[in-house]
Amino acid sequence: MANRTVKDANSIHGTNPQYLVEKIIRTRIYESKYWKEECFGLTAELVVDKAMELKYVGGVYGGNIKPTPFLCLTLKMLQIQPEKDIIVEFIKNEDFKYVRLLGAIYMRLTGTSVDCYKYLEPLYNDYRKIKSQNRNGEFELMHVDEFIDELLHAERMCDIILPRLQKRQVLEEAELLDTRISALEEDLDEVETSDEEDEEEEKPERVQTAEPHRRSYRDMDRPRRSPSPRYRRSRSPRRRSRSPKRRSPSPRRERDRERHRSKSPRRHRSRSRDRRHRSKSPGHHRSHRHRSHSKSPESRSKKSHKRSRRGNE
Repeated sequence: MANRTVKDANSIHGTNPQYLVEKIIRTRIYESKYWKEECFGLTAELVVDKAMELKYVGGVYGGNIKPTPFLCLTLKMLQIQPEKDIIVEFIKNEDFKYVRLLGAIYMRLTGTSVDCYKYLEPLYNDYRKIKSQNRNGEFELMHVDEFIDELLHAERMCDIILPRLQKRQVLEEAELLDTRISALEEDLDEVETSDEEDEEEEKPERVQTAEPHRRSYRDMDRPRRSPSPRYRRSRSPRRRSRSPKRRSPSPRRERDRERHRSKSPRRHRSRSRDRRHRSKSPGHHRSHRHRSHSKSPESRSKKSHKRSRRGNE
């Protein structure tokens, strides 16, 4: 039958290569139109032509679970099991990005942990845009490096459960892999070295130009410029709120003050009443006259002395 794996195919992870895809999804792929028309009788050489026609990546979509052409070709490669050199050429292909991604997902499913890190990590430097189809059938924007990162760290990709991958740190300790050097680290090292060289070149220039700058600063004979109104600082609203404001008196307050001035206070009223009472009372005049006409004992003695003189004469 057309859906059987090749007789000479080797078992991968202890099972048939096609069993890496779940049975429900695998049956949907066998029933799809693309599998029956385009994937029938394909060989390892003809898969390249079909892979060059791909326009997006994805798994299954829609309510009735339709597979994408990318998923159908992945299952076809698991069925025919091409050689490792062909898959490596798929990954190294820089002209067609979807051919590269097809080889990457096949390497992730069938390759060892060392091969996955060795061949897939260089693809982190590929920043080209790709289209991916989600479960709702909508297209989303991705990049090649994002797709590779999900292949190495996610548990499921394109609705396929990925085999367990050994940690890189363990492989480095076992000396099966070299330490990974990122392209960004190399760029950062180049930037740091260039900055250090620029600083070393600028240091002697700064030392030479320091003395004349100080002399010009200490020159006090030059007239000082008054600060232009452009660069005057405007007071912040906080300072304005803190500074005490002299409020202009409201017209209502002025009226109250005039009324207060026109009407004498209680003290004045009491004094005027006392004066009126004194002027009306007769005792007050008598006491006043008595005080004005009262004679002191000295004046009386002087008058008696004059009378005695007149009598003697």
